[in-house]
Amino acid sequence: MKFLHLSDLHLGKRVYEASMLEDQKYILEQILSVAEEEKPDGVLIAGDIYDKAVPSAEAVRLCDGFLTRLADLEVPVFVISGNHDSAERLAFGARLMSGRGVYISPPYDGDVEPVVLRDEWGEVAIWLLPFLRPSTVRHALEKEAQKENGEAAEPDAVGNAGEAAERDAGGNTGEAAEPDAVENAGKAVKPDAAEDAEGPSENAERSADTAEPLPEAAKQSPQAAESLLGSPEQPLETGSYQAALQAAVSRLHVDRSRRNVLVAHQFVAGASRCESEDFSVGGLDNVDASVFDAFDYVALGHIHSPQHVGRQTVRYCGTPLKYSFSECGQEKSVTVVELGKKGDVTVRKRVLVPLRDMRRVRGTYLEVTARSFYENTNTRDYMQVTLTDEEDVPDGMQKLRVIYPNLLRLEYDNRRTRENRSVESAEAEEEKSGQALFAAFYELQNNRSMSEAQTDLIGRLFEELKGGEPR
Repeated sequence: MKFLHLSDLHLGKRVYEASMLEDQKYILEQILSVAEEEKPDGVLIAGDIYDKAVPSAEAVRLCDGFLTRLADLEVPVFVISGNHDSAERLAFGARLMSGRGVYISPPYDGDVEPVVLRDEWGEVAIWLLPFLRPSTVRHALEKEAQKENGEAAEPDAVGNAGEAAERDAGGNTGEAAEPDAVENAGKAVKPDAAEDAEGPSENAERSADTAEPLPEAAKQSPQAAESLLGSPEQPLETGSYQAALQAAVSRLHVDRSRRNVLVAHQFVAGASRCESEDFSVGGLDNVDASVFDAFDYVALGHIHSPQHVGRQTVRYCGTPLKYSFSECGQEKSVTVVELGKKGDVTVRKRVLVPLRDMRRVRGTYLEVTARSFYENTNTRDYMQVTLTDEEDVPDGMQKLRVIYPNLLRLEYDNRRTRENRSVESAEAEEEKSGQALFAAFYELQNNRSMSEAQTDLIGRLFEELKGGEPR
């Protein structure tokens, strides 16, 4: 059984305020051509369909046309929401679209059923797990606990308020879950460390250290599992994404005797990041690759660079287009996955060629404007130009755009800028207090600022740590 694996389309994205819609339309046509040639049994799209929770009308039309064309090819499509998507908006009409073979994951409620396909080797279960925050899992478990105990569930304001409420879900989910709702949060998995398998990752050591398997105590203690998932009264702890994903995966009831494919959108420890991705302070969003041991292939989204993590079959396909200059050296592609009998999985790539590439050039103004410098290149590529002149070129951006019309970024690298960067870097570090760093950490994790009482408490704790008098 053959699948195409895509992710992170980011339809409607702007890079340095330049709309990528024309480039996205071009690359989607190329992907459709690949689908016609490969004749896959399914297309897996692992999240971040749109770049924003409320996408533009043009982005929605582009997505609609792409999915319709795939449906016309009679290719089943499996779609999940990513952290940039609104799960509720993306899933609008999902039950209708499933009749055309387009399966879209609903907002996570703790109950995930697979779509089952069949070939000569038997069944293949496709599991769709949208992007999960610890608060999302906790909220789902609490609602389920209320139902099991015969209590009336509280109105789901989070689910009905769209992406704005979804991003504010951290820490606003009511009372702690009952024990029976979290008894599976600590199913044991092998704590194999994930490794980056395609090129070095500057984040690998830090990431691998922060993603740990659920402690032994949490397997038997609902309270221990809950402490890792966090509670409304307390900030979520470092391992909360790991615990939340383990809780979600343990509830999938995976039959390991058949072939299983998971479509997910998380950051797996050891993967190599690039500039166009969202970062989480301290690597709190890390999960270990061992969480996915039950699956024959894991189609991941979230990371923009194509790579596998841990084993060949836990894979990020990467974005179909370059969305930052840190990706200049990458070759974008579609991943083709073929499943034979149980345990037989092959992975290969189909290279994609963009309408306009993303490139960096460097030199003096006279060098980069010389015909011999650019005559054999596509000057309509998206460009970053770094000038090494000691003096700034007046109106340099506009002058360079005569030759490079899609110049997005102009930088200078000379004695003055190097000195300025050194001073600014030192000042920035000195200006950030420990309390300010903690406040930023809390807001990124919980999607809301600390209350006055929390701010006051943290202030007193930092004062005590410094050996001063509590204020």
